[in-house]
Amino acid sequence: MQSRTRSGALVLGACVALLVGAAAKPALDVEPDLEALKAKYRRPASVPHPDDNAPSEARVRLGLTLFFDPRLSGSGVMACATCHNPGLSWADGLERAVGHGMKTLPRRTPTILNVAWAEALFWDGRASSLEEQALGPIASPDEMNQPLEGLVPKLRAIPEYAAQFEEAYPGEGISNATIAKAIASFERTVVSARAPFDAWVEGDESAIGAEAKQGFVVFNGKARCSTCHSGWRLTDDSFHDIGVRGDDRGRGAVLEEIEGVQFAFKTPTLRNVDRRAPYMHDGSEKALEDAVALYDRGGRVRRPSLSREIVPLELTPQESGQLVAFLRTLTSDDAPVAIPRLPR
Repeated sequence: MQSRTRSGALVLGACVALLVGAAAKPALDVEPDLEALKAKYRRPASVPHPDDNAPSEARVRLGLTLFFDPRLSGSGVMACATCHNPGLSWADGLERAVGHGMKTLPRRTPTILNVAWAEALFWDGRASSLEEQALGPIASPDEMNQPLEGLVPKLRAIPEYAAQFEEAYPGEGISNATIAKAIASFERTVVSARAPFDAWVEGDESAIGAEAKQGFVVFNGKARCSTCHSGWRLTDDSFHDIGVRGDDRGRGAVLEEIEGVQFAFKTPTLRNVDRRAPYMHDGSEKALEDAVALYDRGGRVRRPSLSREIVPLELTPQESGQLVAFLRTLTSDDAPVAIPRLPR
C-alpha cells in the first residue's frame, strides 16, 4: 500500500471545477484510439491510506469486527453491515435506506466499494476522509442512533475489545478516534476484484464481447459518460446535477452559496454497477436501462444548476443496448466476506 495525505483543497477544487465547467465533448466522429482510451482505465497497483492510519492485519480485523457489530447502534440491532451488505455489492438493494426505528431515509445507501480512493464521502461530500465518515452514520439519530459520548463506554464494557484495540492501536486505547480509524482501515480493503473489462484492458480480446466493446466506444464518445465516470473506478469524485426530480439539494445543502452545486450529488463508481439497482441518489431509476434513458433524454428536470454535460444524446436503441452491455463487463467475482465472531 502507498501513503497519501489529504488536503482541504480537494473539496474546493471540485467546486471550482463545477463552476468553471468544461465544454461539452462532441461525439466521436473518427475511429477512436482504443488503446489510449483503455489505458485511462487501468487498475492501480496499490491502495492509498493516510500517514496516521497505515493498515495492519490487527487494524483491519478490528475494523471488520466493528463493522459487523450491532452494538455500535443505539438499538443494538443495526450494524454498518446492515446497510452496507457485502452480498449486495456493499449496499442494501433498496430505493431508500432504512434507519433507526425502520425510518425510511431520503437517500439510497451508497456502496463502500473502492472508497479508499474517494476524495469526499456521502452523496453530498460532507466528509473529507473515511475516518471522518465512519462516525457519521453511527451518531446520526436517523441512522444508527448511537450518541458518540456513549459509544466508548459501551465498547469498554466488552472485555475482549480492550485487547483488540491495544493490538491495533498500542497505547491509544478505545476512543472515538480509534473506532473511526479501525473502521476506515477495514473499508480500505473493500476493493473490487478484476472484472472482464480489466482483462480486456490488459490485452485479452476475448474477455468481453463485440457489443460491449462498441459500448465502450459509445461510453467514451457519443454518450459522454466518461466526462464524469472516469478513471479505473469510473468516477470523477465530483458532484453534478444530472436532472433527477426532487427537492433534495444534495451538495447544495453543504455549500449553500454556490449555485453550481445545487441539486448536485456525487458521481458513483460504476464498478459492479449491475449488482446495485436501483440507481441515483434516490433510487428513482430501477434498472440500468432506465439510468441510460435518463441521460439520453438529458435529465428529467431543467434548472439553473443542471450540469452543462446533461443534454439530449439521441442514442439509438442499439447504442443504449451497447452501453448496458459494456457496463455489465465492469462486474467482478469478488470473494465472499466471512462474518467475524463478535467480542464478548
